[in-house]
Formats: sequence, C-alpha cells, structure tokens
Amino acid sequence: MTEEKLLELGIKLPQVAKPLAAYTPALKVGNLVMTSGQVPVVDGAIMYKGKLGKELSEDEGKKAAEICALNCLAAVKSVIEDLDKISRVVKLVVFVASAEGFVNQPEVANGASELIGKIFGEAGKHTRSAVGVAELPKGAAVEIEMIVELKG
Repeated sequence: MTEEKLLELGIKLPQVAKPLAAYTPALKVGNLVMTSGQVPVVDGAIMYKGKLGKELSEDEGKKAAEICALNCLAAVKSVIEDLDKISRVVKLVVFVASAEGFVNQPEVANGASELIGKIFGEAGKHTRSAVGVAELPKGAAVEIEMIVELKG
C-alpha cells in the first residue's frame, strides 16, 4: 500500500545516501527502525546549503525537509526491503540550520511531516521535534532522523 501510494504521488525513492562519516544509514532494533540523520542529498550532492533566514527561505527549507524525509524512507527501505512492512511513522527529529532570529523551524519541518502524511495517511501521524541549530554537516540546511514501527 505504501509502495503504491508513492507511485500514485509520482514519488520515486532515491538510492540510500552514502554516509558522510562512520555510521549506518538505518538500524532495525526489535520492531523499530531508526535512521541516522539524513540531509537533503540528491544524486550525491547536497541540494540546500546555508541557513534558514539568511541564505535560504522558509519555502526552500520545506523543500529540503521533503528531500530529507525521502532519504529517511530510502534508508528504512534498505533495512526492511519493503515499505509496506511499516505500521506507522513514530517520530521525526528535524534539525534546521538557522540564522540568528529565525524561529520558524516548525514550519520548515512541516515539509517533511506533510509529505509523510500524504504517503502514510493516518499511520503517518507522528511525534516530532523541530530544533534550530548553528551548523549542520557539510553546510546542509536541514537534517532529519526518523523512527518507524514495523507490522507484526
């Protein structure tokens, strides 16, 4: 059903982003899969660099968050092979590289949350943190971690 929904929405999951350091993109523990932080990488390049409220607009931040969410799903799929094994999205942690005075981290994070809602429907309702930070790896504008619960 999830795989069908992606097709219906015209979304093709990317390849799993190559780790930027010494870690694994996702790990299954019991009936949970947790991802490492995923940045807005497309075809090996970070698409959105800089700070929200300075170099980037809120809308650009939302687009970056969407890419991060898709990279999280790709990381999850690399561990479980089929996204239809997901019973629900449990949590997103969204880090936003923020210029001084930028306080719209929740709106930026909505880029990911709204996309997850479109893909998973009711099972996409999740808990979330949206945190402003000074810098992210390699200058990325947004980084997201995801936790999903598996069926059975």
